[in-house]
Amino acid sequence: MKIPNFVKSIIVGVPIGITILDTIGYVARVDGISMQPALNPNKDVTDYVFLNRWAVRSHEVTRGDIISLKSPKDPDQRIIKRIVGLEGDIVATIGYKSAIVRVPEGHCWVEGDHTGHSMDSNNFGPVSIGLVTAKATYIVWPPSRWQNIKSYLPNQRKPLNLTSRYIS
Repeated sequence: MKIPNFVKSIIVGVPIGITILDTIGYVARVDGISMQPALNPNKDVTDYVFLNRWAVRSHEVTRGDIISLKSPKDPDQRIIKRIVGLEGDIVATIGYKSAIVRVPEGHCWVEGDHTGHSMDSNNFGPVSIGLVTAKATYIVWPPSRWQNIKSYLPNQRKPLNLTSRYIS
């Protein structure tokens, strides 16, 4: 019995497609207002971003990157936030149980750009780098918003320059 060509294509194509999605990246819809104004700046338009899995394969991220991560509160949920602090950084928090936090080894501090309208490290604390799944690198939809996503950190959210003897 001869296997039809379309079945052969599926047998070969599906594993290749899954490998690409797991290794290189995929397009995802950004819901909510927590990343305004960088993402979803207009309530009537929803941004779709390319989430680059390849960019975080070695867990090397930088301050200012917008990343996708597993929510520490609900592992089945993916959230998108900006990295404000990396391990060793001293971060001034916004409503967290401590006004100042030193980010522990292997962790990062993430926040939404729309301060006060985001479930982020100010609610759940430092996040393990192992929860980071991808870096948002491009806005791919709508066409009027096509652009690279630049890594930047607002001046008011930069880590503090304090000596370690004052922070536990």
